[in-house]
Amino acid sequence: MYKNISSSPLPENSNTREGYVAVTGGKIWYKIVGKNKPGIPLLVLHGGPGASHHYLEPIADLADERPVIFYDQLGCGNSDNPNDVALWNVERFVDELQQVIHSLDLDKVHILGQSWGAALAVEYVLMREAKGATSLILSGPLISASRWIRDQRAYIEELPEDAKKAILHAEESGAYASDEYQQAMMVFYQKHLCRLDEWPECIHTTFDKLNLAQYEYMWDPSEFTITGTLKNYERVDQLNKITLPVLFTCGEYDEASPAATRHFQENLPGSQLHVFNDASHEHHIEKREEYISVVREFLNGAEND
Repeated sequence: MYKNISSSPLPENSNTREGYVAVTGGKIWYKIVGKNKPGIPLLVLHGGPGASHHYLEPIADLADERPVIFYDQLGCGNSDNPNDVALWNVERFVDELQQVIHSLDLDKVHILGQSWGAALAVEYVLMREAKGATSLILSGPLISASRWIRDQRAYIEELPEDAKKAILHAEESGAYASDEYQQAMMVFYQKHLCRLDEWPECIHTTFDKLNLAQYEYMWDPSEFTITGTLKNYERVDQLNKITLPVLFTCGEYDEASPAATRHFQENLPGSQLHVFNDASHEHHIEKREEYISVVREFLNGAEND
């Protein structure tokens, strides 16, 4: 179902493989967990832009039935970072995804995209033939940049007054490095990014490895404004062109709000939606067992239809 591409030397009985795939602009790192399992592989697309796969590692729980494949997008995590802004555009990232699927010989594949990764999954299905794509899981999805910003701005109004003032001041002044802003962002993140009292190491690793230059070029220095290349990203009106089985997921307090995610789901006939109570953008971590159960049921259903 996939072939060896510059894989690291591992024992023959190992069920995990790492390696690199050549894509436009450089080499990207990948890891397959459960490589010997019989189910249709699940390819996992991380968010950002500029993040890494690490915070999505809990999804490897699904590797008891099928290969689960992670990769770091160019400029991210363990992949090459050519530091060339000409490479940081949606079309090239879609090309990259297509190159990964081709290089790993994924004749059939489920695609799970989280946050910006959901936009990438949608773009791949809409703009490419997407042969072999069996289903989509879109978690905390970015489908509409304008709706994303509108929801974050509404969330600011619900913050404690000191955090609200610090964020709005930074938005006006550009003082995003100030201690006040950083503290206010942690208040926001604890409500809408990850609501756990202690964040797991996989989230800290993703923050440590974040390619901030890529994030700022494609989005903005701020969560609450967008000036980058994704500024006009809007795909709600095209969702009805997708004919694959699709599952939307979000948390009750997700940056991808339940109202927005439900709106996306309603614009894609036949798709499903699951909202995780008392969870946020990282609901795959906050509600790990429930998330794995919901996605597992969806994947098996998509294969048996």
